[in-house]
Amino acid sequence: MGAVARLIQEELPGAYVHSVKLGASESADRNAGFFGNLNDQIDRVCTELSGISELQHGVNLMGFSQGGLFLRALVQRCPQLRAKTLVTFGSPHSGVARIPKCPQENDTLCNWMRRLASRGVYSWYIRDHVVQAQYFKDPERLDDYLEHNIFLPDVNMELLPRKEDYRERICALDKLVLVRFANEDMIYPELSSWFGFLDADGNRVALENSTMYQEDWLGLRELDKSSRLEFVTVEGKHMEISDQALRGIVAEYFTVAVNSPLFREQF
Repeated sequence: MGAVARLIQEELPGAYVHSVKLGASESADRNAGFFGNLNDQIDRVCTELSGISELQHGVNLMGFSQGGLFLRALVQRCPQLRAKTLVTFGSPHSGVARIPKCPQENDTLCNWMRRLASRGVYSWYIRDHVVQAQYFKDPERLDDYLEHNIFLPDVNMELLPRKEDYRERICALDKLVLVRFANEDMIYPELSSWFGFLDADGNRVALENSTMYQEDWLGLRELDKSSRLEFVTVEGKHMEISDQALRGIVAEYFTVAVNSPLFREQF
């Protein structure tokens, strides 16, 4: 994450750049990306950021992989955070229909997460303690998902009554930029990065054809109709983004709004 911060600072000289961390050390932070409760983590980060004076006048946000989903939920749930632009890279906004594979075969933490998740993502212990289970969505078991998933149905406004304040905070964004990797090999379905998903028969459903968009639960249709929702594709597999592409996105979307980038990188 240090490399990302340095790149942003090079593109935006003098900007205050803050990296969201969930652990006191690099290893603890990575562990929190696999094991923990997203609801508790978001509450804790909201409190932390509320005390940073440099972020009080507005902030741009950049999230990588599940970190983008984390920051989007933070925008919805943290009224103290004055979010301007949110850019997410390969983020599972609509969830995943398969537990993400590990980037390396010998990744102990990731492999342990996958073993636990395979025992039942909707069981009480795993749903509360395995991060990836908290955005797992089986299109063939939507009733179980809605009843037992503790995170994604709430932030995606799939539960009644819908929380209008969530929608208001998304609609308050100057820009929401959804970046998809052309050769995505971790997030399934890959169109989850653009809020698409699968129906019960396994057919891909693009955002604009979803009930979420047509009834505008989350405010995405309003953003789209006002030219504040952008869909971007970058070359490469999951999280294989070149410095050139990243610099281009920072330069295009972050220089006009506020000079306080905040980012979260996970997976």
